[in-house]
Amino acid sequence: MSLSSRTNIALALAACLGCATPAFAAAEKASIDTIDGRKVESVTIRHPASKVVVVFESGLRGTLEKWDKVLDAVSPNATVFAYNRPGYVQSDVTDAPRDGATIVEQLRQVLRQKGLAPPYVLVGHSLGGLYMQLFARRYPNEVQGIVLVDSLMPKMMKKPESLPLTTRIGKQLFFSGTVGREIDGIYDTGEIVAALPGIDHMPMIKLINVPKSATAIPVDFGAFNRDPATVAFVRGLYPNAKKVIVDSDHQMHSANPEVVAKAIADIIGAR
Repeated sequence: MSLSSRTNIALALAACLGCATPAFAAAEKASIDTIDGRKVESVTIRHPASKVVVVFESGLRGTLEKWDKVLDAVSPNATVFAYNRPGYVQSDVTDAPRDGATIVEQLRQVLRQKGLAPPYVLVGHSLGGLYMQLFARRYPNEVQGIVLVDSLMPKMMKKPESLPLTTRIGKQLFFSGTVGREIDGIYDTGEIVAALPGIDHMPMIKLINVPKSATAIPVDFGAFNRDPATVAFVRGLYPNAKKVIVDSDHQMHSANPEVVAKAIADIIGAR
């Protein structure tokens, strides 16, 4: 396999599941805490009058800097929290599993350590949206509402062993061990989400990227299920959610931060 072919594999998989581009505003506010013996990098902007905490979860390879403009827009009206998962930027790598159940529990531990009590408005991009669905289904009493930003849904991703060989090679060659373990945990995380009680009673906004550009070509490198049963299942999820179609790219929170900020404001005002 040529170097150019391997590079294309990496770029395509990153585009599907979420990647990061450096920014600076949020990083300047970031702090590093030691929680359960490991370093966790995060940003907390407190709003004393706020009754909710807006919690941001990034997609695969995404870091807190991608939320800069959204944080700036939301923080004058609510307490906000964004962080880097273990193994990202200055957050320590962990030997703990990288499945959604572990990630949600680690997030809740960080929130407790930071003194950020529920209710939460959960905001998740791409794979982070799948984690936030798990959080909301497992702990509905802690959640006021949820914003899914071009989110991955349960059952969309194939089992790790069913990914095409080129995709598996690209994962090993170009992604960190942490990212690779998160990819391997996506299928099982989706199965856990699908098995838990629904959250249709909960205020939810789904921001869905549908680019109008003639040059926008969707790629998934064989990573996603496209069979009729899966498509029907995904379309049937969250029938009460408000769906907003956005002419954007997958990195909607940096390309169209005003749309994400408005959705958060709408959820905060829903109760």
